[in-house]
Amino acid sequence: MAACERLIEYHRVLGACIFVALAAISAMMAFVSVAIIIPIAVYTWGPLLTVALLWIGWILGGIVAYSIARFFGRRVVKWLTAEEGLKRIESYINEKTPFSLVLLFQLALPSEIPGYLLGLVKYPLKYYLCALALAELPYTLATVLLGDSFLNKRGYALLSAGLLMIAFSYYAIIKLQKRIETDHLSNNE
Repeated sequence: MAACERLIEYHRVLGACIFVALAAISAMMAFVSVAIIIPIAVYTWGPLLTVALLWIGWILGGIVAYSIARFFGRRVVKWLTAEEGLKRIESYINEKTPFSLVLLFQLALPSEIPGYLLGLVKYPLKYYLCALALAELPYTLATVLLGDSFLNKRGYALLSAGLLMIAFSYYAIIKLQKRIETDHLSNNE
């Protein structure tokens, strides 16, 4: 953590590039998180630039995940994400899935899963990118708000942002489940 702080403080451009790269990696792999360095980024660049860099990083990570799945297929994807989860969700998502369902899917699940799955089923890139950008924005804003609240020792804002993220995610999961059930029932009629 101290090494990241010094790098960001003394080498702002290189630090920003590394921050974006770490954000991209965190959007591709569930076990990697950039959250621990968000307060350092907020301290160095301020909340607005941190939001932009984090959002760009998460979008780039989503693009890479999508591209890996699209061009290298299941053999490579199984090394990067849970194969069982992909198979289960794959029965509901394909290249013709409506944008609204893909957006809900992107909002409800960790970002790496939709990226890999939508790449595997060859969902149109332009619609995936739109859903990715829209879905990542509220999480980006909330994550930076959490980091800023932590940095400035505003416990109420920290708790509020955390609860808001949890509520938003829960709502998206419930909506996704209902939508999948509705679509599944209508397809079986």
